[in-house]
Amino acid sequence: MYKVAIIDDEPLIVEGLARTMAWDKWNCQVVGTAYDGREGMEMIRKESPDIIISDIHMPELDGLRMIAGLKSEFPDMQIIILTGYREFEYARQAIALGVLRFLLKPSKMGELEEAVDAATKRLFQLGITHEETDGAKTSGEDGAEDPDNHEANSFIVSNALEYIREHSAERLRLGDVAEQVYVSQWHLSKLIGKHTGKTFSDILNGARMDKSKELLKNPALRICDVAEMVGFQDLAHFSRVFKMMEGISANEYRNTH
Repeated sequence: MYKVAIIDDEPLIVEGLARTMAWDKWNCQVVGTAYDGREGMEMIRKESPDIIISDIHMPELDGLRMIAGLKSEFPDMQIIILTGYREFEYARQAIALGVLRFLLKPSKMGELEEAVDAATKRLFQLGITHEETDGAKTSGEDGAEDPDNHEANSFIVSNALEYIREHSAERLRLGDVAEQVYVSQWHLSKLIGKHTGKTFSDILNGARMDKSKELLKNPALRICDVAEMVGFQDLAHFSRVFKMMEGISANEYRNTH
């Protein structure tokens, strides 16, 4: 049967959908429910549902990032948004990122049924039948990236790069960034490499070097101070990375700029 997950911070909506929808009609089964974004993502990774019905304005959740992350990593997953958030531009972006239906609360039962019907038909068209599905397939299982996910993939990479730049001075790990854009470390590493031709370390060090070059213009700061301010705990490590990336030492850079 097709697996369904329901995520909403209103328990009445979650329980109502789980109990009142005639899921058997579409060969569906509710395999998980959650009441906030973080809990929802944990449940999704555990259960690998085919269909998700979710709000986009909940605690621990950035709706657009979640949508992009799910559609990028699980391209066949069908996402139905059920929300009271009525901003048109937000809805437009959500649909561009791959949402199947964007329904406004309060929705009529007929609208929800049509959305689930559309989701199961879409899954069937993709060759996923209720007899054989083990949940949504992850991107790259067949060795190729789905071109239909270009919008979602670009959105993820853009947000990841922005987060790296803003937090480059911290002890930042790939997993920290992946959590922010709702994908696995492996998937984010693959996307960054495909879209930039660089590794996570390359990008992080590049952001730190850009910041360090600005700080080196201040003669009141020692080079060891600059190294620490941009995220290096060890001056020797900073010096090696700076010379490798800039072609000259930090001291030479300071004396010539």
